[in-house]
Amino acid sequence: MKNFVVKTIANAAALAVAIWLLKGITLAGETTAAKAITLLVVALLFGLVNFVVKPLVKLLSFPLFILTLGLITLVINALMLLLTSWLADRLDLAFHVAGFGAALVGGVIISIVAWAMHVILPDDKD
Repeated sequence: MKNFVVKTIANAAALAVAIWLLKGITLAGETTAAKAITLLVVALLFGLVNFVVKPLVKLLSFPLFILTLGLITLVINALMLLLTSWLADRLDLAFHVAGFGAALVGGVIISIVAWAMHVILPDDKD
């Protein structure tokens, strides 16, 4: 359970940095509390997408991993962010990614920040 909370906090922090740095990724809300709750829900949604969909996409695109020496990972991360944005729209969450370019740069930012957060935050592997 603790690992789930750590990963959700890391995803929320990574999404917050991407929203802060990029104009193409937005999070709307009337109050700071509403934005924080929306960010946590989007982080949970993003974690769910990465847990369920991403492994399947990586498996199906394995030949492209070899051919591109792993650079296809950037495209897959962008697609997962776009899928999260689409699902957030369907759930009436105020999170939006403007296009593939914003998703590509956002995916890189989210990957770097999430990695850093996993290094900083405690893990339950004691």
